Amino acid sequence: MRFVLAGQPNSGKSTIFNSVAGYRSATANFPGSSVTFLISRALILGREVEVVDLPGIYSLTSSDKTAGKAESFLLDEPYDLIINVVDASRLGRSLELSQQLLELERPLIVALNMMDEAARGGMEVDTEALAQHLGVPVVPTVGCRGLGLKDLFRVALQHAHTGRPGVPLPLDREVEEALAGAVALLEGSERRLGMPPRFAAAKLLERDPHIEDLVYREDPGLKGGMRTIATALQKAHGWSADEVISGSRHAVAHRIEDQVVAHSRPQLGWRDWADRLLLHPWTGGPTMLLILGALFWVVFRVGQRLEAPLVELTDRLAAALALQLPPETLAGTVAGGVLTGIAGGVAIVLPYLLPFLIGLAILEDTGYLPRMAYILDNFMHRIGLHGKSVLPLMLGYGCSVPAIMSARILPSTRDRQITAVLASFIPCSARTVVIFGLVAAYMGPWWAVAIYLLNLLLVVLLGNILARTMKGAPPGLILEIPELQVPGLKTLAAKTWLTLKEFITIAWPLLVVSSVVLGVLEWAHAAGTVNALLAPLTVTLLGLPAAVGMTLVFGILRKELTLVMLVQALGTTQLHQVLSEGQMLTFTLFVVFYVPCVATIAVMAKELGWRDTALISALTVVVAVVVAVAGRLAYGLLV
Repeated sequence: MRFVLAGQPNSGKSTIFNSVAGYRSATANFPGSSVTFLISRALILGREVEVVDLPGIYSLTSSDKTAGKAESFLLDEPYDLIINVVDASRLGRSLELSQQLLELERPLIVALNMMDEAARGGMEVDTEALAQHLGVPVVPTVGCRGLGLKDLFRVALQHAHTGRPGVPLPLDREVEEALAGAVALLEGSERRLGMPPRFAAAKLLERDPHIEDLVYREDPGLKGGMRTIATALQKAHGWSADEVISGSRHAVAHRIEDQVVAHSRPQLGWRDWADRLLLHPWTGGPTMLLILGALFWVVFRVGQRLEAPLVELTDRLAAALALQLPPETLAGTVAGGVLTGIAGGVAIVLPYLLPFLIGLAILEDTGYLPRMAYILDNFMHRIGLHGKSVLPLMLGYGCSVPAIMSARILPSTRDRQITAVLASFIPCSARTVVIFGLVAAYMGPWWAVAIYLLNLLLVVLLGNILARTMKGAPPGLILEIPELQVPGLKTLAAKTWLTLKEFITIAWPLLVVSSVVLGVLEWAHAAGTVNALLAPLTVTLLGLPAAVGMTLVFGILRKELTLVMLVQALGTTQLHQVLSEGQMLTFTLFVVFYVPCVATIAVMAKELGWRDTALISALTVVVAVVVAVAGRLAYGLLV
């Protein structure tokens, strides 16, 4: 059996998915965080079921690519039941999507989620009355706490076996007459269309591009009749047909809400007081800086405390290994490379990566990221971007891949392209490891802060240039601000592990293999050729030892490799004995800005095309060289 989870953004849909399918969906407490659908098998009451998590959408009729993907899946893919996840605290708005799902005439049940938030807002929902209005089962749930989920999937299994398909709710008289006329035009086409005639009629009157292409390609003669009906509806109301139909659904949804919800005085709690501080024009900005500063300080301190004893331990292990297998032999070289790769992950990468991932997960799950978008909206507009661009850019501090993919939540192609470009310049967690493990560790935390500020300044400058050269202007910010939440320890641990698992299973083996390859190349005296080819860049322009050339090549695979390979190339974990502080700063600046990793390049090519990806990669090299050389000269003047 296959169940499909469908709902509006931030309704808790992915949280419910994770509770039954394991932690497979990267949930986050901000709208638009799910940008593709995920499929997983789950054992529900002894029965194996395939569960599909669709991206959050507000409507099945939308120009948004994400909504188009969800609509295509619901129309074209096989499944047994739709579980419509509805936010009980925003019932009227949520039921507008529910009506469209009922028009699909497929088995459907409603998960009335976030019942705790509804109660806090003074709302008491009569679930039985709501079920009667909708004609489908309604199960109250609190997804983040796992409440009601067993009942939900028990009802889902029963309804998938025995339940009748959903029945469309009647709209106002004029809309129903227009729909009846449109259905008459489509008479006999249900089997050919593969969808209910009433659903197809509504979408054609709403000028849904996906349905228009599908229907008019089969029968172009229908177009004139449909436009005639839509024009008559527009003349009667003074609005376009899609606005009339949407307005009718809106009225039905809020009429149902009025009949099933009893209101009492909302409970003013800590969330409300916190939002007064976090979103106030005078206190929001300084509070944001304090929060980000605290995150930076914690990552640095924790990483520093963990790194020193781990480096000391790995140095002792390397010395012991050298006694057994001399490093000048091939066996010793290979064994030393394996140890260096393993030790690099343990002693250099993980001490900074782990606390950073935990901190970023906390910012996501508390719901603070959309509040940052609200605070920074005016600033983002000054550089020609949308306030929601803050969300992908903040994700970029974790990983550039989801950051570029999440740019899909932005309303215009122009904003998506600019934001994707800027996200590739944001120092991801891998680059953060280099910043903390080299500059912060040896030069002090304020030098690391300066790198982040310089990066932010260049991102702003580049964003301004791109915004001025590309046509269009950013729209006003319409952003759902989710409720503040206290993230659960289990969820934080699972989310951190999900990201850390990628490093352990992908990046760490690359560290080990690359370390061995570099060691063998040096043993065979072949690394010198590559280093000599890159010497005009590394030695002449950047003033670095020639041996770092190979580290930059490996860094295109994963940015963490540059730091571990630096240890391998220079032959010591005590980098301050080989590199001056100026060289450390120059090396780090270049790594922060030059070519993104292979995974980022692949995602960027998918989103923007290979031509733009090549241009962006070339731009990153130019920026990296200019910034690194300027940093080298500036440091020389300062000291």
